Amino acid sequence: MKQQSKIRVSKSSGNVFADLGFENPERELLKARLTLQIYRLIKKRGLTQAEAGIILGIKQPHVSVLMRGQSGSFSVERLMDFLTALGQNVEITIRPARREHGVVSLAVA
Repeated sequence: MKQQSKIRVSKSSGNVFADLGFENPERELLKARLTLQIYRLIKKRGLTQAEAGIILGIKQPHVSVLMRGQSGSFSVERLMDFLTALGQNVEITIRPARREHGVVSLAVA
């Protein structure tokens, strides 16, 4: 009979990018969330990647990268530009943090 090995589990911080040791985990989480919204809008509209590329002002292969959830090559600003091109309002709110170090969050209406 095989001996079962124990699986080590640790509680998440709520940000997988921080848990994995990414250099700027807040930015990476924001980019992932923005990319997810872009994906959802393209799917909801039933756009082809070529049609989405025309709207976003990028080539189809770059849309393909976004649709696979890979936002690494796009800045947060560029992703926000894509959302506005897709007819979305993007709102940034700045307020005092409760802790010494603030956090970046995204709320989708």
